[in-house]
Amino acid sequence: MNTREGEFDHLITFREVEFDKDVARLHEWHHKPHVIPFWQQNFPYDQYQTHLKKLLADTHQTLYIGELDGIPMCYWESYWASDDVIANYYDADETDQGIHLLIGPECYLGRGLALPILRAMTAYQFTEEQTMRIVAEPDIRNKKMIHVFNKCGFIPIKEIDLPDKKGLLMVCEREVFYRRWKDVPFRNGQCV
Repeated sequence: MNTREGEFDHLITFREVEFDKDVARLHEWHHKPHVIPFWQQNFPYDQYQTHLKKLLADTHQTLYIGELDGIPMCYWESYWASDDVIANYYDADETDQGIHLLIGPECYLGRGLALPILRAMTAYQFTEEQTMRIVAEPDIRNKKMIHVFNKCGFIPIKEIDLPDKKGLLMVCEREVFYRRWKDVPFRNGQCV
């Protein structure tokens, strides 16, 4: 997936995570001070390798690396909500998708990149024609990401007590998303 965002004139690309290529990078990112409180995956390297292999083998989700101008800078997980623990907290449809996102290197924080990245990812998820809703459950303490999800078109539904955090269930409906971003030309999930 490629997108050229006029707001900051950078090329965003996404590719699926490859274990050998990405394990060290993802291990490093999960040890960043801004990531640890919200992801809690700052395991020793051997344990992280096992964890990542398990995630990659899980068929209800797909893991992605996001690159800005060819440089890896974010990680996201796209998952089928009805096959995830989140389905215990709302009336999940089998076509609903969920999303998790983190920005790795600190140098990309505070630069206004989270919204264009989330918008591009959300548009990409909506290329699944049957998907009418995308859900997220950011940690209730992560006010910055809640704000970004809201700006993207995700509506807060309710606070939920997940096994690993207190989250805010948020939902983005296809129609609302495309109405909000009607001036952004999407083609096959890409902003052009």
